[in-house]
Amino acid sequence: MAKLGQHFLTDKHALEEIASLLDLEKNDFVVEIGPGHGELTEKIAVSGCAITAIERDELLAETLREKFFGNEKIKIITGDALKILSDEKIWNSESAGYKIAGNIPYYITGKLLRTIGELDEKPSVTVLTIQKEVAERLSAKPPKMNRLAASVQFWAEPEIAIVLPKSVFHPAPEVDSATIVLKPTPERKIKPDAYYEIVRALFSQPRKTILNNISGALKIPKGEIEIILKKSGIDATLRPQNLSIDNIFELASVFASVK
Repeated sequence: MAKLGQHFLTDKHALEEIASLLDLEKNDFVVEIGPGHGELTEKIAVSGCAITAIERDELLAETLREKFFGNEKIKIITGDALKILSDEKIWNSESAGYKIAGNIPYYITGKLLRTIGELDEKPSVTVLTIQKEVAERLSAKPPKMNRLAASVQFWAEPEIAIVLPKSVFHPAPEVDSATIVLKPTPERKIKPDAYYEIVRALFSQPRKTILNNISGALKIPKGEIEIILKKSGIDATLRPQNLSIDNIFELASVFASVK
Protein backbone atom coordinates (compact mmCIF):
# COMPACT_ATOMS: atom_id res chain seq x y z
CA MET A 1 0.00 0.00 0.00
CA ALA A 2 3.00 2.34 -0.39
CA LYS A 3 2.20 3.12 -4.02
CA LEU A 4 1.39 6.73 -3.09
CA GLY A 5 4.53 7.06 -1.01
CA GLN A 6 2.76 6.07 2.20
CA HIS A 7 4.57 4.45 5.11
CA PHE A 8 2.13 3.66 7.89
CA LEU A 9 3.09 4.49 11.47
CA THR A 10 2.23 1.49 13.63
CA ASP A 11 3.83 2.26 17.01
CA LYS A 12 0.97 2.91 19.48
CA HIS A 13 3.08 4.94 21.90
CA ALA A 14 4.30 7.21 19.08
CA LEU A 15 0.74 7.63 17.79
CA GLU A 16 -0.49 8.65 21.24
CA GLU A 17 2.38 11.09 21.61
CA ILE A 18 1.63 12.67 18.23
CA ALA A 19 -2.07 13.02 19.07
CA SER A 20 -1.14 14.71 22.37
CA LEU A 21 0.80 17.38 20.45
CA LEU A 22 -2.51 18.61 19.04
CA ASP A 23 -3.64 19.52 22.58
CA LEU A 24 -7.15 18.38 21.72
CA GLU A 25 -10.45 19.37 23.27
CA LYS A 26 -13.92 18.04 22.59
CA ASN A 27 -14.96 21.07 20.53
CA ASP A 28 -11.87 21.02 18.30
CA PHE A 29 -11.95 20.36 14.57
CA VAL A 30 -9.06 18.41 13.04
CA VAL A 31 -8.22 17.96 9.38
CA GLU A 32 -6.15 14.80 9.02
CA ILE A 33 -4.15 14.31 5.83
CA GLY A 34 -3.40 10.78 4.65
CA PRO A 35 -5.05 8.79 7.46
CA GLY A 36 -4.10 5.45 5.88
CA HIS A 37 -5.55 2.69 8.04
CA GLY A 38 -6.81 5.18 10.62
CA GLU A 39 -4.25 4.50 13.35
CA LEU A 40 -3.75 8.19 14.18
CA THR A 41 -7.43 8.91 13.50
CA GLU A 42 -8.34 6.56 16.36
CA LYS A 43 -6.03 8.36 18.79
CA ILE A 44 -7.39 11.77 17.76
CA ALA A 45 -10.98 10.55 18.04
CA VAL A 46 -10.49 9.68 21.72
CA SER A 47 -10.85 13.39 22.49
CA GLY A 48 -14.34 13.44 20.98
CA CYS A 49 -13.41 16.18 18.50
CA ALA A 50 -14.68 16.43 14.93
CA ILE A 51 -12.38 14.98 12.26
CA THR A 52 -12.30 15.36 8.50
CA ALA A 53 -9.81 12.85 7.09
CA ILE A 54 -8.58 13.30 3.52
CA GLU A 55 -7.38 10.06 1.91
CA ARG A 56 -6.32 9.88 -1.74
CA ASP A 57 -6.41 6.09 -2.00
CA GLU A 58 -10.03 5.10 -2.74
CA LEU A 59 -9.65 1.61 -1.28
CA LEU A 60 -8.21 2.95 1.97
CA ALA A 61 -10.90 5.62 2.14
CA GLU A 62 -13.65 3.01 1.82
CA THR A 63 -12.00 0.87 4.50
CA LEU A 64 -11.92 3.91 6.79
CA ARG A 65 -15.62 4.57 6.24
CA GLU A 66 -16.35 1.02 7.31
CA LYS A 67 -14.01 1.27 10.29
CA PHE A 68 -15.58 4.45 11.64
CA PHE A 69 -19.15 3.73 10.56
CA GLY A 70 -21.57 5.16 13.09
CA ASN A 71 -19.20 7.84 14.37
CA GLU A 72 -20.88 11.00 13.09
CA LYS A 73 -17.91 13.14 14.11
CA ILE A 74 -15.57 11.47 11.62
CA LYS A 75 -15.90 12.36 7.95
CA ILE A 76 -13.79 10.65 5.26
CA ILE A 77 -13.10 12.52 2.03
CA THR A 78 -11.49 10.87 -0.98
CA GLY A 79 -9.24 13.17 -2.96
CA ASP A 80 -6.08 15.21 -3.23
CA ALA A 81 -5.44 17.05 0.05
CA LEU A 82 -3.56 19.81 -1.76
CA LYS A 83 -6.66 20.70 -3.78
CA ILE A 84 -9.16 20.11 -0.97
CA LEU A 85 -7.29 22.30 1.52
CA SER A 86 -7.27 25.13 -1.01
CA ASP A 87 -11.08 25.02 -1.08
CA GLU A 88 -11.71 25.68 2.61
CA LYS A 89 -15.51 25.54 2.19
CA ILE A 90 -15.29 21.78 1.69
CA TRP A 91 -14.14 21.01 5.21
CA ASN A 92 -14.88 24.12 7.23
CA SER A 93 -16.98 23.47 10.33
CA GLU A 94 -18.82 25.41 13.00
CA SER A 95 -15.77 25.12 15.26
CA ALA A 96 -13.78 28.26 15.97
CA GLY A 97 -10.62 27.45 14.05
CA TYR A 98 -9.09 24.11 13.21
CA LYS A 99 -5.97 21.97 13.49
CA ILE A 100 -4.09 19.91 10.90
CA ALA A 101 -2.39 16.55 11.44
CA GLY A 102 -0.95 13.85 9.27
CA ASN A 103 1.73 11.34 8.42
CA ILE A 104 2.78 12.93 5.16
CA PRO A 105 4.14 11.14 2.07
CA TYR A 106 7.57 12.63 1.48
CA TYR A 107 6.89 13.67 -2.09
CA ILE A 108 4.11 16.14 -1.19
CA THR A 109 5.73 17.75 1.87
CA GLY A 110 6.97 20.92 0.16
CA LYS A 111 3.74 21.48 -1.78
CA LEU A 112 1.63 20.83 1.33
CA LEU A 113 3.56 23.37 3.39
CA ARG A 114 3.12 25.97 0.64
CA THR A 115 -0.60 25.19 0.45
CA ILE A 116 -1.08 25.63 4.21
CA GLY A 117 1.01 28.80 4.17
CA GLU A 118 -1.26 30.32 1.51
CA LEU A 119 -4.53 29.62 3.35
CA ASP A 120 -6.37 32.76 4.45
CA GLU A 121 -7.20 31.13 7.77
CA LYS A 122 -4.20 29.28 9.18
CA PRO A 123 -4.62 26.28 11.47
CA SER A 124 -4.04 27.02 15.15
CA VAL A 125 -1.51 24.17 15.15
CA THR A 126 -0.17 21.83 12.49
CA VAL A 127 1.39 18.50 13.49
CA LEU A 128 3.07 16.65 10.63
CA THR A 129 5.24 13.55 10.52
CA ILE A 130 7.73 14.04 7.71
CA GLN A 131 11.21 13.03 6.64
CA LYS A 132 13.66 13.88 9.43
CA GLU A 133 16.04 15.68 7.09
CA VAL A 134 13.23 17.91 5.83
CA ALA A 135 12.09 18.63 9.39
CA GLU A 136 15.63 19.72 10.27
CA ARG A 137 15.82 21.95 7.20
CA LEU A 138 12.54 23.77 7.76
CA SER A 139 13.27 24.37 11.47
CA ALA A 140 16.80 25.65 10.77
CA LYS A 141 18.27 28.82 12.26
CA PRO A 142 21.47 30.73 11.40
CA PRO A 143 24.05 29.62 10.34
CA LYS A 144 21.95 26.94 8.61
CA MET A 145 19.12 29.09 7.26
CA ASN A 146 17.80 27.93 3.89
CA ARG A 147 15.03 28.71 1.43
CA LEU A 148 12.59 26.15 2.85
CA ALA A 149 13.09 27.40 6.42
CA ALA A 150 12.74 31.03 5.38
CA SER A 151 9.55 30.27 3.44
CA VAL A 152 7.84 28.27 6.20
CA GLN A 153 8.94 30.56 9.02
CA PHE A 154 7.13 33.42 7.29
CA TRP A 155 3.87 32.03 8.67
CA ALA A 156 4.81 29.51 11.37
CA GLU A 157 7.33 28.71 14.09
CA PRO A 158 8.44 25.08 13.59
CA GLU A 159 9.67 22.76 16.32
CA ILE A 160 10.79 19.15 16.04
CA ALA A 161 8.87 17.32 18.77
CA ILE A 162 9.58 13.64 18.10
CA VAL A 163 12.21 11.74 16.13
CA LEU A 164 10.88 8.45 14.74
CA PRO A 165 13.17 5.63 13.55
CA LYS A 166 12.21 3.95 10.28
CA SER A 167 11.53 0.72 12.19
CA VAL A 168 8.21 2.06 13.57
CA PHE A 169 6.72 2.30 10.06
CA HIS A 170 5.34 -0.32 7.71
CA PRO A 171 6.66 -0.69 5.14
CA ALA A 172 9.83 0.81 6.57
CA PRO A 173 11.07 3.88 4.68
CA GLU A 174 14.73 4.32 3.79
CA VAL A 175 15.23 7.18 6.25
CA ASP A 176 14.12 8.24 9.73
CA SER A 177 11.20 10.60 10.25
CA ALA A 178 10.31 13.39 12.65
CA THR A 179 7.08 14.89 13.89
CA ILE A 180 7.12 18.65 13.62
CA VAL A 181 4.80 21.13 15.30
CA LEU A 182 4.00 24.35 13.43
CA LYS A 183 2.35 27.22 15.29
CA PRO A 184 1.37 30.41 13.47
CA THR A 185 3.54 33.45 14.05
CA PRO A 186 2.14 36.96 14.61
CA GLU A 187 1.25 38.55 11.29
CA ARG A 188 3.92 40.89 9.96
CA LYS A 189 3.17 44.07 8.05
CA ILE A 190 4.48 42.91 4.71
CA LYS A 191 2.82 41.40 1.68
CA PRO A 192 3.68 37.72 1.18
CA ASP A 193 4.73 38.31 -2.44
CA ALA A 194 7.29 40.91 -1.37
CA TYR A 195 8.69 38.58 1.28
CA TYR A 196 8.92 35.54 -0.99
CA GLU A 197 10.55 37.62 -3.71
CA ILE A 198 13.44 38.52 -1.42
CA VAL A 199 13.68 34.90 -0.19
CA ARG A 200 14.02 33.67 -3.79
CA ALA A 201 16.65 36.30 -4.45
CA LEU A 202 18.67 35.62 -1.30
CA PHE A 203 18.81 31.85 -1.80
CA SER A 204 19.15 31.83 -5.59
CA GLN A 205 22.81 30.85 -5.13
CA PRO A 206 23.45 29.92 -1.47
CA ARG A 207 27.24 29.93 -1.83
CA LYS A 208 27.32 33.56 -2.93
CA THR A 209 26.99 36.66 -0.75
CA ILE A 210 23.65 38.29 -0.18
CA LEU A 211 24.97 41.32 -2.08
CA ASN A 212 25.65 39.29 -5.22
CA ASN A 213 22.41 37.31 -4.96
CA ILE A 214 20.15 40.32 -4.52
CA SER A 215 21.90 42.26 -7.26
CA GLY A 216 21.72 39.37 -9.69
CA ALA A 217 18.14 38.35 -8.97
CA LEU A 218 16.57 41.81 -8.66
CA LYS A 219 18.76 43.53 -11.28
CA ILE A 220 19.77 46.32 -8.91
CA PRO A 221 23.28 47.85 -9.02
CA LYS A 222 25.50 46.62 -6.21
CA GLY A 223 26.24 50.16 -5.04
CA GLU A 224 22.56 50.81 -4.34
CA ILE A 225 22.20 47.53 -2.50
CA GLU A 226 25.26 48.21 -0.34
CA ILE A 227 23.71 51.50 0.82
CA ILE A 228 20.42 49.76 1.69
CA LEU A 229 22.18 46.94 3.55
CA LYS A 230 24.32 49.39 5.52
CA LYS A 231 21.22 51.33 6.63
CA SER A 232 19.64 48.04 7.70
CA GLY A 233 22.74 47.10 9.70
CA ILE A 234 23.32 43.97 7.63
CA ASP A 235 26.78 42.93 6.43
CA ALA A 236 26.73 42.72 2.62
CA THR A 237 29.36 39.96 2.65
CA LEU A 238 27.21 37.52 4.62
CA ARG A 239 26.00 34.31 3.03
CA PRO A 240 22.20 33.83 3.09
CA GLN A 241 22.46 30.93 5.57
CA ASN A 242 23.76 33.41 8.17
CA LEU A 243 20.64 35.58 8.10
CA SER A 244 17.94 35.39 10.74
CA ILE A 245 14.23 35.52 9.94
CA ASP A 246 14.17 39.08 11.34
CA ASN A 247 16.99 40.01 8.94
CA ILE A 248 15.04 38.62 6.00
CA PHE A 249 11.86 40.44 7.01
CA GLU A 250 13.85 43.66 7.35
CA LEU A 251 15.34 43.24 3.88
CA ALA A 252 11.97 42.39 2.34
CA SER A 253 10.39 45.48 3.91
CA VAL A 254 13.19 47.77 2.78
CA PHE A 255 13.30 46.52 -0.80
CA ALA A 256 9.51 46.59 -1.07
CA SER A 257 9.55 50.27 -0.08
CA VAL A 258 12.20 51.28 -2.66
CA LYS A 259 10.62 49.53 -5.64
